[in-house]
Amino acid sequence: MGILFIIFFYYIPIFCEQRTDFQNMAKFSANLAFLFPEKPLLERYHLAKAVGFRAVETGFPFGFTKQQVVEAKKAANVDQILINIYTGDVTKGELGFAAIPGKDSEFRESINLTIDYAKALGVKKIHIMAGKIEGNITSAHDAAYENNLRYAVDLLVKENLLGLIEPINKYSIPGYYMNCYDKALSVIKKINSPNLKLMLDIFHLQLIRGNIANTIREFKEHIGHVQIAQAPSRHEPDSSGEINYKFVLKVLEEEGYDDWIGLEYKPLADTREGLEWVKEFGYIL
Repeated sequence: MGILFIIFFYYIPIFCEQRTDFQNMAKFSANLAFLFPEKPLLERYHLAKAVGFRAVETGFPFGFTKQQVVEAKKAANVDQILINIYTGDVTKGELGFAAIPGKDSEFRESINLTIDYAKALGVKKIHIMAGKIEGNITSAHDAAYENNLRYAVDLLVKENLLGLIEPINKYSIPGYYMNCYDKALSVIKKINSPNLKLMLDIFHLQLIRGNIANTIREFKEHIGHVQIAQAPSRHEPDSSGEINYKFVLKVLEEEGYDDWIGLEYKPLADTREGLEWVKEFGYIL
């Protein structure tokens, strides 16, 4: 009896410690379009690894060849889990072609180019950007969007890749076509493919409709990726703002989301120092 008593109390701390680890299983990826802004893009791969990130995500790497990006990623020894589609000439305000009537050929070139980069980088998720609309959204925009997404999904199925669509709030990008969660969910259900899901950026969600916890619960079957930033500032999750991220991250866990969470925020100062919130929230990179 005495031996059993000793064994029982010896293992209690071990079980408790394992449970604590299990409760803090969030996986954070560094969005290199936002973090480490003091350095050029390719150097950010190494900086992400140096502070402990195991994975990164990026916008389309404009100005760099596929080989240059692959070498930077391999040298840093990180996984890349997401890339944005080639969006066209950003200096002219182009943010993708999916919902732009008459731009079918440009869209097809952009998705094929991005898939080529994704395969070389080992990326499994592609954010398909819709583009900005001049004037009012019409049925022609809706039709172009659906047709282009169907074309993309056919390619993604063949390559075993996941396409993501993301509602973006009107304050960050006025005129962006996909600016509504109900619209996003509707087109995802209409196309009805496991290779097309929702990018749930909590920052955009707060500025578009709020009601974060219930939206996560309502949309959870269709969520393919999550990104976070404080609102309305778009800084670190623990900075002053509208969102209680300790609560939101717990809701994501409770609802079964166990995939990567992209840190797509603008650091208030030094990126490394700003990451102290990860430990304070009870997580590790």
